[in-house]
Amino acid sequence: MAEIYDPRHTAVLLVDPYNDFLSEGGKVWPRLEPVARSVDLLDHLRSVVAAARENGVRVVFVPHRRWEPGDYESWDHPTPSQRKIQEFQHFARGSWGGEFHPDFQPQPGEVVVQEHWGSSGFANTDLDMQLKQHGITHVVVIGVLANTCIEATARYAMELGYHVTLVTDATASFSPEMMHAAHRLNGPTYAQAIVTTDQLTAALGPW
Repeated sequence: MAEIYDPRHTAVLLVDPYNDFLSEGGKVWPRLEPVARSVDLLDHLRSVVAAARENGVRVVFVPHRRWEPGDYESWDHPTPSQRKIQEFQHFARGSWGGEFHPDFQPQPGEVVVQEHWGSSGFANTDLDMQLKQHGITHVVVIGVLANTCIEATARYAMELGYHVTLVTDATASFSPEMMHAAHRLNGPTYAQAIVTTDQLTAALGPW
């Protein structure tokens, strides 16, 4: 693969690594599990994060809004996804499901950006400012869900001028069709690189 990832200017964006998504007993895990297991999601997330840290690539946590009582109740037009969060209290603040998976905990010096209300990790958060303040030009977007928060965050990154990499087996969604749309149909319209975990970790270093 031809892409070069200078660790001084590259960040891995780890999107929504909550227990509700990634852990046995999580509220959303049963829907995600078939695809997650088929792509070996958790091991690939571990591999990308470990390779980034070993090679000096910044890891940035990009969390969804943790549900709190009253969220969305007075909104004029919440999205269908926000209505589901309201109904099922996904990633509730103060709950186990609203904590990060134990294997994906921020280390000292790593940034946890402001929580996003919708799908994009950039909209109404400090993500763009944090990346620019750390000299980042290239972003590798991993986590969940492939066809919602991953795609929205990655598309927004492209619009802001970042070089975007998608990692096909370090994300998952609720169906193979959603994965196909995210990586085979939509991804090529905005991402500069669409790779596997093995391809990415080889490119990350040693640099």
